[in-house]
Amino acid sequence: MQLTKHTDFAFRILIYLASTDEKLIRIQQLADGFDISKSHVMKIVNKLVHQGWITSVRGKNGGICLGKAPQDVRLNDVVEFMEQTLEPVNCQEPVCVLTSACKLKGVLLKAQDEYLAHLAQFTLADLVDKKMIDVVRFIE
Repeated sequence: MQLTKHTDFAFRILIYLASTDEKLIRIQQLADGFDISKSHVMKIVNKLVHQGWITSVRGKNGGICLGKAPQDVRLNDVVEFMEQTLEPVNCQEPVCVLTSACKLKGVLLKAQDEYLAHLAQFTLADLVDKKMIDVVRFIE
């Protein structure tokens, strides 16, 4: 399973927020630090805010920070929330003539279930090496 860039950047944002000692991070800091457009960062952050994983503070001195403790954010939840679909194959477009005899989708669904079950064992806290906090200060 390959994650979309949307999910990849969601993880990067969450990891950065979990690893920094700064109280609030500006969207522009993230866009510059990860070299992605500000509008793309805003879309991702908006989704993460609505999920409660990020808290947003508006205004001149505003910014974002984690909305939950890193140990309360499960990796499988992030993947399932951020990915538009988890269907491993699309047998409908175009309609596949092998559908009645093919077992590929079932095999891939089982693999996906095992992948998500593996991710469920880990949280955002498991992705952050506190010894590396000083190295992470690339966003200023």
